[in-house]
Amino acid sequence: MDTLQLDQHISQQFNADLEHLKTALLEMGGLVEEQLADVIKAIESGDSSLAEKALIAEDEIDRRELSIDKECLTVLARRQPAASDLRLVMMVSKAIRDLERMGDEASKIARMVIALSEDGTEIRGNSELRHLANSVVKIVRVALDAFAHSDVFEAIKVVKDDKEIDKEYQSTMREMITYMMEDPRQISRVMNVLWMLRSLERIGDHARNVAEQVIYLVRGMDIRRTDLSDVERQLESKS
Repeated sequence: MDTLQLDQHISQQFNADLEHLKTALLEMGGLVEEQLADVIKAIESGDSSLAEKALIAEDEIDRRELSIDKECLTVLARRQPAASDLRLVMMVSKAIRDLERMGDEASKIARMVIALSEDGTEIRGNSELRHLANSVVKIVRVALDAFAHSDVFEAIKVVKDDKEIDKEYQSTMREMITYMMEDPRQISRVMNVLWMLRSLERIGDHARNVAEQVIYLVRGMDIRRTDLSDVERQLESKS
C-alpha cells in the first residue's frame, strides 16, 4: 500500500485545510453509499419510502458538492499548492463531481421505483437489477477505500471490476430486449428496468473515474488511455 506524501507546511492551517478536504470527500462518499443502499432495498422490496429517502439524500449530496468545491477554490487561491498538494485538491474537485452524478443516477432509479410502486407494477428483471446494483455498490465502496488508504492496487481493482460490470450490463440488456421481443405486452415494464440498468452502469463508470483519480493522486499517472496491464506492470515495478 502506498502512503500519500503530502508536503508538511509551516502553516498548520494549510495542513488542516488539506486534511479537511480528504475528510469531506469521504463523508460525501458515505452519503452516496447510503443512498445507493436505500435504492437497492427499494428495488428489492418495492418500498417507496426508501426511494423517497434516497431522493431526500440527493439534496444533501448536492449541497456537499457545492461546499467542497468552494473549499477547493479557496485553498487554490490562498495557498497556491504545488506537487502532491495540488494533485489532492484537483482530485477532490473532480471526485466530488463524480459522486454528485452518482447521486443523480441513484435518484433517477428512486423516482422509477416510486412510479412503479404507485402503479402497482412489478419490477420485471428484479434479480438482474439487484445483482448489478450490488456489484456497483461494491466498487463505489472500494474506490472510496482506495482513496482513504492511498491504495493504488485497490483502485486498479475498481477499474477491472467496472469492465466486468460493463459486460454484465450489456448481457443483461440483450436479455431484456429479447424478452420484450418475445412478449410485446411487457415492453413498458422492461423499459423501466432498462433505464435503471443504465443508471447503475453509469454509477459504475463514475466509481471508475474516482479510482483513476486516486492513481493519479498517489503516483502521478494518468491511466485513462493506457492499457491496464501496462499500468499494473509500472505500478508493481515502482512498489
